[in-house]
Amino acid sequence: MASESPINTSTASPRLRRSSRTSQDLGSDIGGVEFATYTVHIPSTPDNNPMSASMEYSTSQRVEDQFVSSSLFTGGYNCVTQAQLKEKVIESETSHHPQMTGAKGSFCSVPGCDAKVVTDERGLDIVPCECDYKICVDCFRDAVRNGDHMCPGCKEPYRELDVTEYAVHNRKQYQQQMSKTERRMSLMKSTKVMGRQSSEFDHNKWLFETKGSYGYGNAIWPKVDVEGSQDGIGGDPMVFHDKQWRPLTRKLNISAAILSPYRLLIFIRMVVLGLFLQWRVRNPNEDAVWLWAMSVVCEIWFAISWLLDQLPKLCPINRSTNLDVLREKFETPSLSNPTGKSDLPGIDIFVSTADPEKEPPLVTANTILSILAADYPVEKLACYVSDDGGALLTFEAMAEAASFANLWVPFCRKHNIEPRNPESYFSLKRDPYKNKVRQDFVRDRRRVKREYDEYKVRINGLPDSIRRRSDAYNARDEMKAMKLGRTIGNDEAVDKIKIPKATWMADGTHWPGTWALPAPEHSRGDHASIMQVMLKPPSDEPLKGATVDSNSMDLSEVDIRLPMLVYVSREKRPGYDHNKKAGAMNALVRASAVMSNGPFILNLDCDHYIYNSQALREGMCFMMDRGGDRIGYVQFPQRFEGIDPSDRYANHNTVFFDVNMRALDGLQGPVYVGTGCLFRRTALYGFDPPRVKDCNGCCCGGRNKKSKSSVVSAPETDSQTMQVGDFEDDNEMTAIIPKRFGNSSFLVDSIQVAEFQGRPLADHPSLRNGRPPGALTFSRELLDASTVAEAISVISCWYEDKTEWGQRIGWIYGSVTEDVVTGYRMHNRGWRSVYCVTKRDAFRGTAPINLTDRLHQVLRWATGSVEIFFSRNNALFASSKMKFLQRIAYLNVGMYPFTSFFLIVYCFLPALSLISGQFIVKTLNITFLVYLLGITVTLILLAVLEIKWSGIELEEWWRNEQFWLIGGTSAHLAAVLQGLLKVIAGIEISFTLTSKSGGDDIDDEFVDLYIFKWTSLMIPPITIMMTNLIGIAIAVCRTVYSVIPQWSKLLGGVFFSFWVLAHLYPFAKGLMGRRGKTPTIVFVWSGLIAITISLLWVAISPPSGTNQIGGSFQFP
Repeated sequence: MASESPINTSTASPRLRRSSRTSQDLGSDIGGVEFATYTVHIPSTPDNNPMSASMEYSTSQRVEDQFVSSSLFTGGYNCVTQAQLKEKVIESETSHHPQMTGAKGSFCSVPGCDAKVVTDERGLDIVPCECDYKICVDCFRDAVRNGDHMCPGCKEPYRELDVTEYAVHNRKQYQQQMSKTERRMSLMKSTKVMGRQSSEFDHNKWLFETKGSYGYGNAIWPKVDVEGSQDGIGGDPMVFHDKQWRPLTRKLNISAAILSPYRLLIFIRMVVLGLFLQWRVRNPNEDAVWLWAMSVVCEIWFAISWLLDQLPKLCPINRSTNLDVLREKFETPSLSNPTGKSDLPGIDIFVSTADPEKEPPLVTANTILSILAADYPVEKLACYVSDDGGALLTFEAMAEAASFANLWVPFCRKHNIEPRNPESYFSLKRDPYKNKVRQDFVRDRRRVKREYDEYKVRINGLPDSIRRRSDAYNARDEMKAMKLGRTIGNDEAVDKIKIPKATWMADGTHWPGTWALPAPEHSRGDHASIMQVMLKPPSDEPLKGATVDSNSMDLSEVDIRLPMLVYVSREKRPGYDHNKKAGAMNALVRASAVMSNGPFILNLDCDHYIYNSQALREGMCFMMDRGGDRIGYVQFPQRFEGIDPSDRYANHNTVFFDVNMRALDGLQGPVYVGTGCLFRRTALYGFDPPRVKDCNGCCCGGRNKKSKSSVVSAPETDSQTMQVGDFEDDNEMTAIIPKRFGNSSFLVDSIQVAEFQGRPLADHPSLRNGRPPGALTFSRELLDASTVAEAISVISCWYEDKTEWGQRIGWIYGSVTEDVVTGYRMHNRGWRSVYCVTKRDAFRGTAPINLTDRLHQVLRWATGSVEIFFSRNNALFASSKMKFLQRIAYLNVGMYPFTSFFLIVYCFLPALSLISGQFIVKTLNITFLVYLLGITVTLILLAVLEIKWSGIELEEWWRNEQFWLIGGTSAHLAAVLQGLLKVIAGIEISFTLTSKSGGDDIDDEFVDLYIFKWTSLMIPPITIMMTNLIGIAIAVCRTVYSVIPQWSKLLGGVFFSFWVLAHLYPFAKGLMGRRGKTPTIVFVWSGLIAITISLLWVAISPPSGTNQIGGSFQFP
């Protein structure tokens, strides 16, 4: 029989005992037989008061927590892990949050003691005596042990409260003897219900006086009130579950009136293309076979490329979430969660940055503030900032952000501010006072705006502040060294003294990371691991602010707690391949598993902030819904700010994010695009999803066939498939796991806990592989030094040696676009992904609006695609767990850069046709024109229908078409050449920027749009433009001055040339134009049109005295 899992609740609430009699239960010994599920509520009585799950922390635990959160931990290869206590991490004297790093208690009043007093959650001193004599924990223990429990201040005995406190400490000794992992596992399986039974208690009298009830729920009678109603719960055991279960998400299918014609047009265009290509092959142009052959080959490739891009768009869908149901299930008092405490799983948020010079610290700090202010249970959030450059500037900027969060986050919660990035909020052009009903909003906003301006000044002044501080300390050390040398009497040694130019922290110690002037063990590629808990984990219960004077904000009704914030800089040493961003992400995965172990991970770039404070809840709806345990990640669309109004270079990329990604959502899911993605931790660990199946279908659904446990993904033939359940039963798997994940027992033991906590609620009999409601309402444990030391160990440069990190586990190495490969591996193992498009943008970031920067961005993406094509991650080798159309989509990801060869040739064909006087067909007959018209019309109609079901605008679609040709003739070609040289010859080339010039208007919001930086990527598009312009001029002159004008060839060539030039117009405008002034391209086109009109006029009305067009002039 399935074992029961009692769940402990708080003292003030009834005890809940839930027994789920299903074959899917944790620890169940039966299989194949399902029993009814029932829930029993046992109310608390005077003789039955269960001990609270969140007991008061002991003094020793508080001391340990305060020490850990106030210390900078360093360590690494052949280094001893050290913890340096920091009195302060920033120079500013602004008010700090109680959770912020730094010793915040008052000094101990015992003479000769310089320790500090332990503080509570509000940062107030904990004093054991009513006389308020401040004493540290060590002196208190000495007074208790040697002073007969006498207070050193008032000489009176300590109250019994202190004895009780230490009695609580004694009761927790057993828990402290257990490892943290053992405590997590015990919470995962069951929480012991503690209670006292007294045979002397009169239960009948208690029931009569209180009108209480012994047990209510769906197992026995419902609770009846005075009027006889039953609170909506009947006697049927399944009524409660049927009423409780409601879906968290809905799939919104595209209207058949749009989707059916769309699919029909795709089929029609496929037929037309097939007939056209057949006609083209059977009707060569004998006068110009070379021109005909090149055009046919290009057209065949374009047809294949179009099929690869269009077939995955057959099944587009939309999705919606229901946040009210999420709150009802996870944060509303119920039979399984009487206190209404949040039962949502934890989320670890990763923010990556590498260079504070290229990624401004203010941008990163504001991203952190938007995360800290997110609308999600505070105790369930943890933010990790990866500084891959190890810069003190980033460290102190994070500390300033943590300090300013003390004011910004409560302000956002009090007034429901959106967006919660202060720079974006204060830059809004709409009325900030609209829909604000609180009378103190104007005063609070002005104060926060004033504080934010000062905060920006402090962060922008950090580089100078760090430089001046370091110069002062270095000068002091040099003077000390010189003074010491003179004391010794060695004048020659004094002249040779060279003190390393160190970078100094605010407390007067050396920064363990990268110095401004690199030195051994203090450079970007050579420094120790660094970890600092900027904001320690919050208390378990809400912490309301205080009612203060009229000059400050009234926070008496606002929860002032902040999520945990951790600064991480992984160790780097010469001779190790650190694998760039992917390596940094994997280091955060391991560190977070040891410290907070959130079952879900959200990764953001440092310039992408949370624009919708409820975005995390939107993503969690998919993970916690029925079937959510098979979702590997939820991808949010990328939205950008600071783009020019015309979006000249298609920076918004709306066709990809609103068309392609929505279409993939109807298959196995969208690809991972690098940021704004909510991962399931166990999916990143390389495990297979539950109930994994082979996909033999070729379309949206398809027939599925269950795979055997021995099925191995084709590109992962060197690794055995893994299931989380293999931990418990397979001894061989238990021996293999540490070799795959490394030698950290903390990390390995956390895997099962993360998998259990990430399961959806088992609140309905049809839901399989779920967890019981209320299982995640326990308190988070305080930090201890051993935990942080273990986290330092797992981010060391040697930890990944002889493991599968980066090969099968975590972010995958070996590609510039590690994001696409990581998502591909998950889909290849059978995981699904979901595209979450929210009504209000979930995240917003920045994108390069300059032409050169945009080309280099596209170059990096295309280079990664070429690497994917020539690697084992090619979709041709995908496993049977991946759907056919999903495989087509990934195949297109690896092949699209190769279209550049054929695209460049086809762009030169009009010019070659005009110059040579030949055309790709012998004559413009009616068959060719009909086929051309059919292909063009079907393309336009498909674009119109895509616009209808995706919601994009026609201008956005046209901008995407233009930049497809611009990128295809420049960056894509370079990426293919670079990839081929790397694969064949092992040669890596780079395209650098040379000259740079920009406009003088510094007040222009889009001044970066006009900056011109020359790069060799611009050579092919410029050549194409010039060749086509010359070809048009030559062809017009030849036709006008010829005896027998061949207008059909001229019109055909000129039409295709204008098609090419129209697509390249944004490129030409970027080279020559400027908003607010007449672009040079206007004069070029004006001259060309003037010449053409003049020649046509001469042809129509030739000069008198001549018998042929053009007089005696003959074109050579």
